[in-house]
Amino acid sequence: MRALPEAFFRNSETASLRRAAVRCLEAALGAADASRAIHRSVQRQGNVITIGGQAYPLDQAGAVYVLGGGKAAAPMAAALEEILGDRLTDGVVSVKYGHRVPTARVRVLEAGHPLPDAASIAAAEAVVALARRAGEADLVFVLLSGGGSALLTSPADGVTLEAKLAVTRMLLDAGAPIGDLNTVRKHLSRIKGGWLAGHIAPARSVTLALSDVLGNPLDLIASGPTVPDLTTFEDALAVLRWGEVLDGVPQAVADHLRAGAAGLVAETPKPGAPIFRHARTIIVGDLSQALRAAEKSARGEGFTTAVLSTAVEGEAREVGAAFGRRARAAHEGRYGPLPVCLLQGGEPTVTVRGGGKGGRNQEVALGAALEIDGLPRTLILSAGTDGTDGPTDAAGAVVDGTTIARARGLGLDPRDHLDRNDAYPLFAALGDLLITGPTLTNVNDLMLALVGDVRILDRTEHHVQPKGDVVSVL
Repeated sequence: MRALPEAFFRNSETASLRRAAVRCLEAALGAADASRAIHRSVQRQGNVITIGGQAYPLDQAGAVYVLGGGKAAAPMAAALEEILGDRLTDGVVSVKYGHRVPTARVRVLEAGHPLPDAASIAAAEAVVALARRAGEADLVFVLLSGGGSALLTSPADGVTLEAKLAVTRMLLDAGAPIGDLNTVRKHLSRIKGGWLAGHIAPARSVTLALSDVLGNPLDLIASGPTVPDLTTFEDALAVLRWGEVLDGVPQAVADHLRAGAAGLVAETPKPGAPIFRHARTIIVGDLSQALRAAEKSARGEGFTTAVLSTAVEGEAREVGAAFGRRARAAHEGRYGPLPVCLLQGGEPTVTVRGGGKGGRNQEVALGAALEIDGLPRTLILSAGTDGTDGPTDAAGAVVDGTTIARARGLGLDPRDHLDRNDAYPLFAALGDLLITGPTLTNVNDLMLALVGDVRILDRTEHHVQPKGDVVSVL
């Protein structure tokens, strides 16, 4: 994580809270580090690799390949290189521009995200070509993380990249959840929705996934290229109807999905398909680990902690408003003695109504700012763990009880900026953007609220643990 400028901490009222919040974020990112996730999950003793309790004797394998894609795929590949050493035969992964790290044997290709480009297609072709080299005696490691859907793009026959881009933009603008978006992507692809497993078979494969999807559904992480698909062409059409874009998508997209629903195009591979006989998938990291690390950091600074949710969804501004109300309730003692740290994570969505610049975390923050306006000693941070919020260079933003007044003092109307999806310029003017640079991981969004004064104390007896929707003090 890039060091934040000193000006970020100059707010006289919340300077200490800002530093505490950044330390919590750094702890979360450390726990979600992609390289650590691989080393934590893949153990080697001599010629035996052990993953999730299952042994893979390297001396009984032929060639060993590494392939995959996602924002964290490069550090994952570098870590696996360290483990495999000279037993690694070849590898190729696709990452977002600027997310490359040095590797010895694995080729790292850069491509477009969140919208795929020609490089995304070239990367998918390289991954498929390597997958097809694998024979029955070989072992293939597939590395997946958030962003893999865009970074490995192989449009279905008759569907152009431009057509896929058009439908993706429409669904993003409509605020489609990642699951719905990936349902459509899988049915417009020759690699997603289990199809990559078909190129790898009959070789054995182990997919190591860093999850950015709530609940860790294997078929949605990077659009599930190596696992059975649980959705159908009809499901994809239903998503387009939900978003009210079916009549506006390119004709080739509508024709392909309708042909699939009519049984004229092969459905994505389902559970029980022979291509999955020797395929296995392991989750190596997710949001819960990041939240636990942030919570531990906050407790170490004397905060009563409450993890409210690991599965936050909904319109970003409304998620922010609700979180702001929780922070206000913390002032009233609802979550135990002050200071209090409230934590939650997930993946809100943004329904685009204006032509502004921003992202879901910036909208969460601005929605929260309107709720905590005037509250003393209160700070809320919302950040994407990948370091990128929407199409911006910011990971998110921080707000406090002075945000709204400071914005209005600069002649800015916070409500208007929110209505126009234009949070970025407002936070840029205030100096409250979180610009971390690429973090080389991706486990959803993290939100925290700090209420009260920072004190370095042993406060573990005030750890708050949620039970379902009820938060209790232990």
